[in-house]
Amino acid sequence: MLYNAYELQRSFLGSAAAAASIGSEMLSNPALPMGYFGLGPVIASALEVFAHAASPRGKPAFGIEHVVVDGEEYAVEESTVLEKPFGNLLRFTHDGLGADAPRLLIVAPMSGHFATLLRGTVARMVERSVVYITDWADAKLVPTSAGRFDLDDYIDYLIAFLEHIGPDASGGAHMLAVCQPSVPALAATAMMAADSNPCRPATLTLMGGPIDTREAPTAVNDVAMDRPLSWFENNVIATVPLAYPGAGRTVYPGFLQLAGFLSMNLGSHIQSHIDMFKHLVTGDEDSADTTKAFYDEYRSVADMTSEFYLQTIEQVFQKHALPKGEFFHRGKRIDLGAITETALLAIEGECDDISGIGQTRAALTLAVNLPEARKQYFLVPGVGHYGIFNGSKWRGTIAPAVEAWIQHGPTEHVEIPVLG
Repeated sequence: MLYNAYELQRSFLGSAAAAASIGSEMLSNPALPMGYFGLGPVIASALEVFAHAASPRGKPAFGIEHVVVDGEEYAVEESTVLEKPFGNLLRFTHDGLGADAPRLLIVAPMSGHFATLLRGTVARMVERSVVYITDWADAKLVPTSAGRFDLDDYIDYLIAFLEHIGPDASGGAHMLAVCQPSVPALAATAMMAADSNPCRPATLTLMGGPIDTREAPTAVNDVAMDRPLSWFENNVIATVPLAYPGAGRTVYPGFLQLAGFLSMNLGSHIQSHIDMFKHLVTGDEDSADTTKAFYDEYRSVADMTSEFYLQTIEQVFQKHALPKGEFFHRGKRIDLGAITETALLAIEGECDDISGIGQTRAALTLAVNLPEARKQYFLVPGVGHYGIFNGSKWRGTIAPAVEAWIQHGPTEHVEIPVLG
């Protein structure tokens, strides 16, 4: 019922957005006098803001066409190198990369947004690395015949992706996990280390991830802790309607995840749209387009399978299974002490309101048998959750630190700015 009600609302809003868009274009048409007098420009701008906010969105494209390295421009090649029902492995490369360029697997969050949320992460790292990224599927588009997808499957996918990339003369590929996948990425690394898997990552960078949410709990953590698992099952899990290939699958809908994110900072989102309206009225199209581009990405959401979502809530946020040493994969306990070679870098944002300070850093303490020279912590001043992997601080400060760690982390200690 919940999903069907949303689809009905989306249909109504889509029609209203189309009508508003037509009205805005008519009022802005230089051939019509209404655009030059009275409230014409103001009404046109208001209609454009509404049309943009109410329009339905699908999966965006990465659209990374070129990269500039040391003053030279190279065309970026994007390809799908491995296809699986619940997520593909994409590769980004260019002719400026040598045969010895590091290979980096970026693990995108499966938390309501598409992997394209990390477009800026990929665009920066592909300058000097062959970049792979997990392109998770929208669960409502995966037929029920494909089976379930839970936290165990997520870990299996990461191992399969690393094995597909394979080792080279210097060892396995490097792995970078942003936010939610920090837990399964660390677990997969420990499993591969325990099995002496030659494809285990040479370095693992964890960015703003909930390794131990008992450290500096945030509003997100409080929501998970204040309600029993049954509440989530009964209130946020829905069944995919017949209109989609995944009809009948139970999911945590992306639109609910988006609503949760929006409500956390509703005032700032409203102000952003007010500012966009002002920019349109004054003719500042560039500033308005910047806001539009952000919300085009931010409001593009995907569904998660219910089993993955509920297991994550229970194991990561309620039971704290990984830091307690009680995290199991297919009946086998995961021992973080097995990590003895993979160099770990934990990155946190000083202003992160989703993963509090110390939650990611906990991974360094939990890897008890990893030499200290292969551990590093980077607390980035003045940066929130999304600024860790996108924006000017990411491009100018964080990404160079990650590149230095990838290059030197497995063999020698790298001096990275540390606060706190």
